[in-house]
Amino acid sequence: LENYDPAHPVVTFQEGEEFDVNKIVKGRVLAIVGDDVVIDIGYKSEGGLPLEEWKEEGSNEIIRPKVGDEIMVLLESVEDESGAIVLSYRKAKRQKEWEDIIARHKEGDVVGGLVTRKIKGGLLVNIGVNVFLPASQVDIRRPPDIGDYIGRTIECKILKIDEARRNIVVSRRKLIEDTRQTQKDNLLKQIEVGQIRK
Repeated sequence: LENYDPAHPVVTFQEGEEFDVNKIVKGRVLAIVGDDVVIDIGYKSEGGLPLEEWKEEGSNEIIRPKVGDEIMVLLESVEDESGAIVLSYRKAKRQKEWEDIIARHKEGDVVGGLVTRKIKGGLLVNIGVNVFLPASQVDIRRPPDIGDYIGRTIECKILKIDEARRNIVVSRRKLIEDTRQTQKDNLLKQIEVGQIRK
């Protein structure tokens, strides 16, 4: 454990130890054969992953791994008969991103992110993971076309975190309303009868 990194915990498998499915484990890139990446996680057989899993989200660019790279992968299944294992680099990355967001934020927190696209019922905002901004929560008065927000960086308040479904709902409207209420409350504390204000 000389090179232990808390952000990327090392999982060491001793011979005969069971492999738990749906867990993130540490692997090493053994080879790249055509469009497949061969990964060793210390199991009796290696796992293969398509290079597509290294494609950057929102683009077609593939950030190619190198032989010897140590990466975190999700162990999706272990097949007893053939000994084949099913791994996912992309799912491990998304799970780690989700866990990081959950560790840093709670309901009521203000978060900022880029509006990435329009979906049924609202918008997706990337705050490290994609979160849902309902159309009714985009502004105090619903804009004619919420698609105009695509490509904009906005701030929202977290309304709900559903850890089981890995779903976060945010509201820009709530943030605006709360900010205005705070400004109103502060003003009412300061103004007095007879004052002259601009």
